Amino acid sequence: MKISVALCTYNGEKFLKEQIDSILNQTMKVNEIVICDDISTDNTLSLLDDYSNKNLNLFKIYKNEINLKSVKNFEKAIELCSGDIIFLSDQDDIWVENKVEDYVNHFNNHPNINVLASNGYCIDQNSNVHEKYAFWDAPQFLKDLNIEFDYYKIITHISNIATGASMAFRKSIVPEILPFPLMNNFHHDEWIAIISSSTNSFDLLNKKYFYYRIHDNQQVGGIFYEKKIRRKKMILDLFDVESSNCIFKNYKNKIKKIGLSFERNYNLSNLTHNHQELFKKNIYSIENLYNFNKIKFRKSYPIKSFFLSISDKILNKRQELNK
Repeated sequence: MKISVALCTYNGEKFLKEQIDSILNQTMKVNEIVICDDISTDNTLSLLDDYSNKNLNLFKIYKNEINLKSVKNFEKAIELCSGDIIFLSDQDDIWVENKVEDYVNHFNNHPNINVLASNGYCIDQNSNVHEKYAFWDAPQFLKDLNIEFDYYKIITHISNIATGASMAFRKSIVPEILPFPLMNNFHHDEWIAIISSSTNSFDLLNKKYFYYRIHDNQQVGGIFYEKKIRRKKMILDLFDVESSNCIFKNYKNKIKKIGLSFERNYNLSNLTHNHQELFKKNIYSIENLYNFNKIKFRKSYPIKSFFLSISDKILNKRQELNK
């Protein structure tokens, strides 16, 4: 089995060495590291050339002629990979040394799974680990309480829980996931998770297989939370899709997330691609979920919800769904 890594870089010299070293030091070696650089102006390319010269035939480095930005740069990198399993890699994280081996074993033991993601550690700019809760904990929290859940419904109706930095997939599904749609505040990892979970071929491992770096220049945040009971309750209330027993603050958050999911699915249904029917079906289901939670919210907190509705109208927040 041939293993590829699709790594995208852009002015990543500060943390790139730690990431590449963690890939090279895996217990199961990868066969190729495909790197697409998005016109870096720092020493990223010099660093990559040095690694390439020391590891002949392992690195395949491509220098973009125009700035593609993250989504389309990953699309290009994926297209250039030739492995049976393709791992996605950010430029500023660190992999646990047995990540590749355990992922490959999971794929081998679960032939129905095409896309795999995992839980991860939180690290800062100095690579110090911080104990945090994350959205990636949600499936295990639900399992611990014997609450049934569906990855597809969680990802499409609430929020994405699969981070590209933790993701690997079979090359056989590439025709299904490419090209990536371009839409504001929508990323390639969510698209991959949606398409794979729609056929029950997505899985998320609770074990932590990578160190996700939090720093000022990252594109996507809002993943980690203080390790406190109220934060765990917030994650549970949010991702237990059918739950109607939330505290006031968590209800507000959940209704907001469902509303954003409706907007996202509606916009995706209007894009030209092979999966429009998926999103058209989601729109109806999400609208029902939104209305269900609004009704439960008003019944549970009649006075607070009344004043909140007035505030929302003034601030244009949590309005009724608009197509």
